[in-house]
Amino acid sequence: MRVDIFDFMLPEDRIALRPAEPRDSARMLVVQPRGNPVLSDDIVRNIPHYLRPGDALLVNDTRVIPARLNGIRVRGETTAHIEATLHRRETPSRWRAFLRPAKRVNVGERIRFGDASESLACLLGQLDAEVIEKGEGGEAILEFALAGAALDDSIMALGHMPLPPYIAGKRGEDSRDANDYQTLFAEKPGAVAAPTAGLHYTPELVAAIEACGVSVHRVTLHVGAGTFLPVKADDTSQHRMHAEYGVVTGETARALNDTHARGGRILATGTTSLRILESATSEDGQVNAFAGDTSIFITPGYRFRAVDLLLTNFHLPRSTLFMLVSAFSGLDCMRQAYAHAIANDYRFYSYGDACLLHRADPE
Repeated sequence: MRVDIFDFMLPEDRIALRPAEPRDSARMLVVQPRGNPVLSDDIVRNIPHYLRPGDALLVNDTRVIPARLNGIRVRGETTAHIEATLHRRETPSRWRAFLRPAKRVNVGERIRFGDASESLACLLGQLDAEVIEKGEGGEAILEFALAGAALDDSIMALGHMPLPPYIAGKRGEDSRDANDYQTLFAEKPGAVAAPTAGLHYTPELVAAIEACGVSVHRVTLHVGAGTFLPVKADDTSQHRMHAEYGVVTGETARALNDTHARGGRILATGTTSLRILESATSEDGQVNAFAGDTSIFITPGYRFRAVDLLLTNFHLPRSTLFMLVSAFSGLDCMRQAYAHAIANDYRFYSYGDACLLHRADPE
């Protein structure tokens, strides 16, 4: 499938640099695919109006870590400033990361993150890592001089919140982002990007949803930076998804199977919740316990097994996420929905507004 069919033009001023306040006051475009899609303007606070007793709400409980590290590579008398964005842990001391600029670092060289004024050792306020492998697109494997909890503590102390480039390129990180870029459900550290649809929830909204007879269930998908990268290939068959670690517990699987057995629907909060649930669901629609990696890549033609409704933000052109929502509600439908959103001043991307998508009937 050609990637350019998922392209569209977005005015720069539609990119949100701050979330709505309060979070559930964000606008929400309700999309119902039919012969002619029905598009309705609403706000996130009114999600309960679209749910029924017996439905289930699914949220991602991953927590974003400060995964962006600034460092210096020393080579003889020369130095180079290097930025590393961690995106996947391999061992207690080893992370996959995107380096920028990657061409300034060779395999076997060491990067000093934090205070580079001390000797090459792991001291308070600094963290050393050796580049042990380099791949495509700036990806590398870093072996840190610390491991386990000690490495986690050092990353927490030295790292910065990994704001998406379309926000970081327009303003600097500040103290507000430490809270704004975490969801209400964030518990399990490991994500290097927020599951942004979850940013819209408030305690009051969750209470209102539960009061409607809707159950709330949690899954975990540690979101990697690769999820949000534009697809550079010309055809979707040439694109490689980065693997991410996720968990669906047996208890959650049983509860969601019971939901469908009773005629209820599953509303996934965000593409991350959808992807881990679809990864855990067999072709007959049974949700299974799952703990492991997924690199599921959903494009039009995919037959959804578990998710009936999807709350998600507005995504980048040519991204795997826009491909996913096009698979969920139909490409023509989503083209019309995004054109409506742009014409009506909806706010896009991580801190932007939301859309509530109904699943298109399979052809």
